[in-house]
Amino acid sequence: MIDQNFIIVGAGIAGLCLAKAFEDLNISYTLYEKADEVRGIGAGFGLASNAMKAFEILGYDDKIIPLGHMLDDFEIQDWKEKTILKADTNRLRKNYNTDNFAIHRADLHHYLYQSINPKNVVTGKKVVDLQQSYDKVVLYFDDDTNETTDFVIASDGISSAIRQKLLPKSTPKYAGYICWRGVIKDENYTSKKSIETWGPNGRFGLTPLKDNQIYWYACKNTPLNSDVYQWDLTDIRRNFADYSGLIRSTLQKTNQQDLITAPIMDLEPINSYNFNRVLIIGDAAHATTPNMGQGACMAVEDVCVLVDELKNNPDNIILCFENYNKRRLKRTQYIIHTSRLAGKVAQLENKILTSVRNFAFRQLPTSIAQSPLDDLLEQDFMTL
Repeated sequence: MIDQNFIIVGAGIAGLCLAKAFEDLNISYTLYEKADEVRGIGAGFGLASNAMKAFEILGYDDKIIPLGHMLDDFEIQDWKEKTILKADTNRLRKNYNTDNFAIHRADLHHYLYQSINPKNVVTGKKVVDLQQSYDKVVLYFDDDTNETTDFVIASDGISSAIRQKLLPKSTPKYAGYICWRGVIKDENYTSKKSIETWGPNGRFGLTPLKDNQIYWYACKNTPLNSDVYQWDLTDIRRNFADYSGLIRSTLQKTNQQDLITAPIMDLEPINSYNFNRVLIIGDAAHATTPNMGQGACMAVEDVCVLVDELKNNPDNIILCFENYNKRRLKRTQYIIHTSRLAGKVAQLENKILTSVRNFAFRQLPTSIAQSPLDDLLEQDFMTL
């Protein structure tokens, strides 16, 4: 029995998963969220087999599966719909004995939020400072209030106020490209195949969700805050006019009010996630570009590993944090570095270079081309 009090900062996937785990373990906590309500943005993402295994270990994968759409295949194509690379998803899923899914972020947020006691959640509270002593942590909020607790777990995203207080030089880094996202409904679309298109005008991804929905994303190289950030759907449709019919029709079915525009950012890997009585997890600790589809997956893994440590060392939370740090650093740093490299390769827009890249990938055996995924998905994250 853990009789310490915890504050969780940030009600994203990591924070909500951890709050649910704390309730399952009867651990006292309060979750503070700076927004006025807890909700997920209107876009999808992948839950690869490692994330689904983490949910299984946490004990509620059976609740997540109906929210998602199982993916059988992943293929990279050029803008003329010629295959560049196919992932051997059957081999990748065998290690965890689970399937790969795509899910709407809002659906996962809703499930997690309704699974916890709302009395433990306080919204509209933005952390601006913290102080810790040998036995307590004090959080200060922007409304001139403060709260004292035994331990703090920061899951407040890539712009984490707590991380930047502890590590002032750890700030988000622009990856060099913009990303547009949206979700549409298409009654005739029943695919279980995720497709990413690489072309001279940018990258475009299509992933099926449940109930005949399609989650799409598009990435284009541009300086931060350029005029491209002001593009509307008309401009985006014009940019991808030479791409596949499915891409064009998806953009035509997208409503302007549903378009999400954001720069792609990540964090330079940091050397520690634990700071005495403060621990940082999820994007607050290791935000990565989305090129490997592992941002949310790493957050769920984080919670799974932390819960394992709390169960094994309930009387020594400091040791739990230290062990968590040792178990998570190398894996999450690998994701950041590998995802950055994948983005640079995928975001090539020079026609000569893209032709050379596509030719090279088509000549590679699948086992070599997808070796970064093997390194990720063939490792047991619970034994690292």
